[in-house]
Amino acid sequence: MKTVVAIRHLHFEDLGLLAPILEARGYAIRYMDGWDIDSDAASKADLLVLLGGPISVNETREYPFVATEIALAQARLDANRPLLGICLGAQIITRALGGRVEPGTEKEIGWAPLTLTDAGRAGLLRHLDGVPVLHWHGEICVPPQGVESLASTAPCRFQAFTPNVNTLALQFHVEAGAQGIEPWLVGHTLEIVSNGRDVVTLRQDTARHGPALAKAATAMIAEWLDGVGL
Repeated sequence: MKTVVAIRHLHFEDLGLLAPILEARGYAIRYMDGWDIDSDAASKADLLVLLGGPISVNETREYPFVATEIALAQARLDANRPLLGICLGAQIITRALGGRVEPGTEKEIGWAPLTLTDAGRAGLLRHLDGVPVLHWHGEICVPPQGVESLASTAPCRFQAFTPNVNTLALQFHVEAGAQGIEPWLVGHTLEIVSNGRDVVTLRQDTARHGPALAKAATAMIAEWLDGVGL
């Protein structure tokens, strides 16, 4: 059986709507907490997924396990093995590539569409054209020169990029759908309020946009998995 290891940093920021896609393809899913990683098992997995979380990839002194995740991502990139990074996961991939992660001009929290680049429209990101996705981040990726952006928003140029065919980095939350938003609204309540956002609006927007994202995300991730032979 094929295996996927998903490294998470909050239990409610899980694979979300990606889990049934992977299970339908015969994957056995294993979650690992960032601070309790079995590096050998993570290295051997057919697919490694680095999920989101509220910490910074630059806080390796405060959270030493982040360095382990960067090293795992680096090894995957060097071996050209399947790697998916979401939000913090995309930032880990950026650091593994030798790029920077820095504060954005504003904190993006809420649903908004992406602006696709020409490369994005020509590839798998086309499935998300015009589809609002969930944003929840304050830092942005600045990959090294030569890595092309596939999608952007006003505060974040690199919302998606693929440094090689087997690696997909997404700053936004493609895994978030209409189901499972309540733990986010509870767990991130202070961040929501302190940034001038509204819980009720986030809940309503999730109900409104979640089904369309689920359909588009399923098509996009399925195409990516086909491309990497998984």
